[in-house]
Amino acid sequence: MRVVHSPHEVYALVDFERRNGNRVGLVPTMGALHAGHISLVQQAKLQSDIVATTIFVNPTQFGPKEDFSKYPRTLESDLEKLDSVGCDIVFVPNSEQVYAPEHSTYVEPPKVANRWEGEIRPGHYRGVTTIVLKLFMMVPAQVAFFGRKDYQQVAVIRAMVEDLNLPIQIVTCDTIREPDGLAMSSRNRYLNDSERSRALSLSRALKAANSMVEEGCHNVADIENEMTKILLNAPVDSIDYARIVDGDTLEPLSEVTSPAVAIIAARLGTTRLIDNSILC
Repeated sequence: MRVVHSPHEVYALVDFERRNGNRVGLVPTMGALHAGHISLVQQAKLQSDIVATTIFVNPTQFGPKEDFSKYPRTLESDLEKLDSVGCDIVFVPNSEQVYAPEHSTYVEPPKVANRWEGEIRPGHYRGVTTIVLKLFMMVPAQVAFFGRKDYQQVAVIRAMVEDLNLPIQIVTCDTIREPDGLAMSSRNRYLNDSERSRALSLSRALKAANSMVEEGCHNVADIENEMTKILLNAPVDSIDYARIVDGDTLEPLSEVTSPAVAIIAARLGTTRLIDNSILC
């Protein structure tokens, strides 16, 4: 496994592999790797000849009151995990290599970024689209792998790739969960025992939404009310949203029609968690 810090070096490595006929898969991460990240690397290995993972905590996607400074940084452990599953290249740039002192160019996010996370975290998707485009340019892979847990993020990246005619395929991989149903997240480590227990209400609410649809309920208001009741009974400390939306546009629905997805963002103590489930 090659650990590379220079953008020029990683570009040269990937370009060399491509010119030799190899398909390169890219897994962008912010580190603090868990089994969900590793599953992306494993999927990339199945669909690629060479797998490159990036580790970079991107400052431009954090708001002024968010957790950039305390976001977990576990590089040594991350590298051990990546090596154990056969990752070929790990790109670990520093901030100055990604954002020069006079950096002033950013990517305007697509329309699908406007609601939900885009409303609650102003500027977040501007930072996401900017760093993802920069990583695609520095690590010119043919395919990139993202987890479905960040459903809106994947939708934003897909739209950016299409709008800008970027020559890269986006593969979305299933959410990896703990045995009790909690979606794996680097932020789960912030939860104390009480918060960890109450966080299970997110997956319970999503399961309830799926069950209602399977039983023939298509009234979105009824499903959203049930999701909200489960979250409040836990209780979570606050709910940013618990909604049923169009799976492509992420616009609200009044009736469940395909494609539809249930999305949740809730807070437990100082930790904000998101989760989702495709309904149909």
